Amino acid sequence: MNKTHRTARIALAMAIAASATAAMAQSIAITSKYPGKVHLLPATLETTQWGWFDNAQPPVLKIDSGDTVVFETMMHSHNQVVPGRTIEEIKKLRTDNPGRGPHTLTGPVFVNGAEPGDVLRVSILNIVPRAYATNFNVPGMFGEFPGIYADGQVKYLYLDMDKMETEFLPGVFIPLKPFPGTTGVARAQPGRYSSVPPGEYAGNIDIRDFSEGATLYVPVWVKGALLWTGDSHAAQGNGEVNLTAIETAYKEMAVNVSVVKNMKLDMPRIETPTHWITMGLDSDLNLAWNQALAQTIKFIGEQRGQSAEAAALTMASVSDCRVSQVVNIKKGIHCLTPKDVSASGIPERPAAENAAYYVSTGRDVDLNKAMDAASMAMIKFLEQKKGIARLDAYGLASAAMDCRIGDMSGAEKNVHCVMPKSLWRN
Repeated sequence: MNKTHRTARIALAMAIAASATAAMAQSIAITSKYPGKVHLLPATLETTQWGWFDNAQPPVLKIDSGDTVVFETMMHSHNQVVPGRTIEEIKKLRTDNPGRGPHTLTGPVFVNGAEPGDVLRVSILNIVPRAYATNFNVPGMFGEFPGIYADGQVKYLYLDMDKMETEFLPGVFIPLKPFPGTTGVARAQPGRYSSVPPGEYAGNIDIRDFSEGATLYVPVWVKGALLWTGDSHAAQGNGEVNLTAIETAYKEMAVNVSVVKNMKLDMPRIETPTHWITMGLDSDLNLAWNQALAQTIKFIGEQRGQSAEAAALTMASVSDCRVSQVVNIKKGIHCLTPKDVSASGIPERPAAENAAYYVSTGRDVDLNKAMDAASMAMIKFLEQKKGIARLDAYGLASAAMDCRIGDMSGAEKNVHCVMPKSLWRN
């Protein structure tokens, strides 16, 4: 082989390799049952990032408004949190990598036509999790009570997708409702930021109602929006108190993405088949409540053409507010308001055990302390009355407890945490 032919073959091989890498990074466009042009985006080291995002990061895929992306996601820390990994190893993954979150994020996806001031509409069409998941608390770090639960543990769980449940403890079954804990767009500020705190760009909002059939509306802050997702969950309690939900990865998360030009938002909203969800986010749960209150009053005013004063009265009778999570630096509260404007009444916020729920409550002028009291009372109930080991009780509360905002009209703030009795099978 002469030098010219050898050079040509080397150049061809390099071109083929470059083309293969580009295809892997940019995904493959196909057609299917999903709307628009459909793109496959596998989770590889080239298409994911571990624990951070940056609005200067080159996109791994470019799509048009109206296209569908079929995301694949990884487990935490670039797929290092999988069955067999110990809690000591999981802690080391955090301590050895300060400043970044645990989440593996697939993306970012550049959406043609998305400009700052627009809104990105992200509708979940289908979710297919892996067969396994985990729940853990990192010893002495993170969670609602890191000082009290300074020892840690990790549990690995089988996800029975036929029955849509997982057996968290012997005889204790948690229903599965897969949803992405983290879905968002790039923030406006340049630089590399941890994936842990949510914000006006959405991100790690941990709202379990954002599941199949739901749509996230999130303000666009940079050209192309830069959409990413990860922190994939199979189920979660409202509160997520020990830091983690039922953490998994997705073989498929199909989302339809479109740009909305005439919808002005300053905070994300979620639409479900029956409700609109507004949210508040802050390191202080009192301020998260104030923001959720303001966002909900604003939405009801828009929905019903009411003044702020009238919308506040309406909210008190129709909006069901829950503690999304208290472990992501910025804590979250979300409020569900019916799409049916004739609907009234808020789901039960029981103050004592009833036929359906075990119940704990917390009252304090400080909403943070009310949440701490209510959730700790439930954990202690699980330990003392249900005979569950202390770290298992902490984990079960994180994965299945539902903490609801109670009466907020007086000086005292109220939180009601409920645990479905249906989880236990005799």
